Amino acid sequence: MGAPAGIVVVDKPSGWTSHDVVGRVRRLADTRKVGHAGTLDPMATGVLVLGVGRATRLLGHLQLTDKEYLATIRLGQSTITDDAEGDVVSTTPAGHLDTDAIAAAMAPLTGSIEQVPSAVSAIKVDGQRSYARVRAGEDVELPARPVTVETFDLDEVRRDDEVVDVDVRVVCSSGTYVRALARDLGSALGVGGHLTMLRRTRVGGFDLASAHTLDELASAFVMTDLDTAARSSFPTLDLTEAQAADVRFGRLLPGLGLGADGPVALFDPDGRFLALYEQRGDDARAVAVFVDGTTAEDPR
Repeated sequence: MGAPAGIVVVDKPSGWTSHDVVGRVRRLADTRKVGHAGTLDPMATGVLVLGVGRATRLLGHLQLTDKEYLATIRLGQSTITDDAEGDVVSTTPAGHLDTDAIAAAMAPLTGSIEQVPSAVSAIKVDGQRSYARVRAGEDVELPARPVTVETFDLDEVRRDDEVVDVDVRVVCSSGTYVRALARDLGSALGVGGHLTMLRRTRVGGFDLASAHTLDELASAFVMTDLDTAARSSFPTLDLTEAQAADVRFGRLLPGLGLGADGPVALFDPDGRFLALYEQRGDDARAVAVFVDGTTAEDPR
């Protein structure tokens, strides 16, 4: 019997880094082998997906899924970090903006767009995190990269003198910075903007309904087993015993059509998750094998 492996979904509290949460779950799970999928800024709250044991190898694939957020954007103020954690660097009255003007400025930020990440981000520049370079006084300019903002909906507008707070809902691809959406919306409206609240409500198939606070986990540690996690996160295929025997060793499955783009979770006849495979030409090839004692990896 192998060591416990599975997914833990945490409702991250404000003020904690993602690394802080990993450290806490390591103690609760009594193992060093814990990692997370998709960093949340300290200010942000909500869904943080962690892997325990062999499930840590699943995390890189979970990061490719879409994510959903609730956020508040403050128009009329820009900050150095594009969120409330940083100092205000400019103010411009925004009280004249009506709901229609704000909604119209949001439309071009929806769909397939080129987004410049926030300079105060974890993206590496010449081997060093961008935020570290900014904090050291460097002027960092990151290149734009393609992201997809499937949904950028306006929920409510609130006014406080010359500042306007906009509650929004965002569904986006991995790699999208909601802080950058706030910055770009404020820029498009000519008043500046930054994020004052961010709550992640979903990562792929994991949402707040399946999340637990750290206090709840301390009282009763809840982990989704690897079989269930794989079924909820990827297209699936149940194998014959002969096919399963090959998959346990990461062997090529010639002529097998997986019927999906991207990784497919393969299960043995007893319903046990064995591996992630991808279609390459006419054959199915291993991405990663998760059977106890197996270390087969994609040879690419």
